[in-house]
Amino acid sequence: MNDPSPPPIPSDLAQLRSDYGKHGLDLADLHPHPLLQTARWLQAAIVRGVGEPNAATLSTVDGAGRPAGRIVLVKGCDGAGVTFFTNYESRKGRELTARPVASLVLFWPEVHQQVRIGGAVERVSAVESDEYFATRPYGSQLGAWASTQSRVLASRVELEQAVEAVRARFGDGPVPRPPHWGGYRLVPDEVEVWQGRESRLHDRFVYRLVGEQWTIERLWP
Repeated sequence: MNDPSPPPIPSDLAQLRSDYGKHGLDLADLHPHPLLQTARWLQAAIVRGVGEPNAATLSTVDGAGRPAGRIVLVKGCDGAGVTFFTNYESRKGRELTARPVASLVLFWPEVHQQVRIGGAVERVSAVESDEYFATRPYGSQLGAWASTQSRVLASRVELEQAVEAVRARFGDGPVPRPPHWGGYRLVPDEVEVWQGRESRLHDRFVYRLVGEQWTIERLWP
């Protein structure tokens, strides 16, 4: 019989730590535009084989000011902003409708680098959402139609039945994008880049948008 009790928390949990020391980061190393600096690091993480390099923690805020975070996959990063896709009627979608601001964090532990991006969020165009949706695997397209994301689900069986109903609806033909699903673009006014260093004496730089120009300042670790 399986033991239903959870495993004990390791007694040395407070002692778990990794010291960083790959290399430093200077102002001269940074691209003047924070999103192009982010794209540079993201591309380097991909080349180095970092696991899930585009996975990011997206934090939104509800009407009571209560934050919620979850992992999303970044699907675009350029001078216009950082793009991700989701169900517009999910919890994050509803919160972004009520308060269209967010914070997003990319972390690459293998290279001891992190980027924090904060600012306003807007929906991408229907054309852009359609183009990305068409590249998704068939099963993911069906799931976007079947799932009423973030709502209470009675059982796994209910989910599987919903997917099969959508499969029967579209058959082997093309699956159009659901009207409740699409992309968002985070347009930042502040970005922080972080390079881990020994003894927690990290290198941190913050970009802030002043008018139409980005400023860069070094922060205490």
